Amino acid sequence: MSTFRMTRRAALTGLGATLATPSLLRAQSSDAFPADEAPIEDEVTVRRNISSFQQQDWRDHFDELGVGCILADISSRALHYWGGDGETYRLFPSSVPMSEELTRRGYSEIVRKRENPSWTPTASMRERDPSLPTRIEGGVPSNPLGTRAMYLTWPAYLVHGTHDTRKIGRQSSSGCIGLYNEHVEELYDLVQVGTKIRLL
Repeated sequence: MSTFRMTRRAALTGLGATLATPSLLRAQSSDAFPADEAPIEDEVTVRRNISSFQQQDWRDHFDELGVGCILADISSRALHYWGGDGETYRLFPSSVPMSEELTRRGYSEIVRKRENPSWTPTASMRERDPSLPTRIEGGVPSNPLGTRAMYLTWPAYLVHGTHDTRKIGRQSSSGCIGLYNEHVEELYDLVQVGTKIRLL
């Protein structure tokens, strides 16, 4: 006849199984799958923006690299950068303008760069939202330009950072192209004044 010897390991295993039993029973109960919940096939599909992470070739958009080129692809919400050395390439997710009326497309150039830029809303922004401040100094977390800004030849159009990371990958700007702060800081160090940019 075999004898069963109770060990500490056996006791702990038995206690764990006993404590887990009510949770397992609840997981198998009918309220885990409510009858009034819509079937998955009837729900609206969430569309992901996977096309934004396809590498592009600068030759499809520019005649020459010069000191570098930037492509801001508004439809795929991505910013591509090619360095003037012909080797450097970066791809970043971006925010894009909220509407087609706020969107400007075409070729421009980086004319100046600023670390911790101050922000002054345009007259049209203040018209849309009168509660906006007249100015926010650089380095303040509520500043929508984030930690870096690169200004285009078009007035009030920039490539800039943002402290509000929810905006990246969305139509959320008033015309600018926004990047995560860590990405705009990396780009800022690469981009020279005179870099060509295309908003597509």
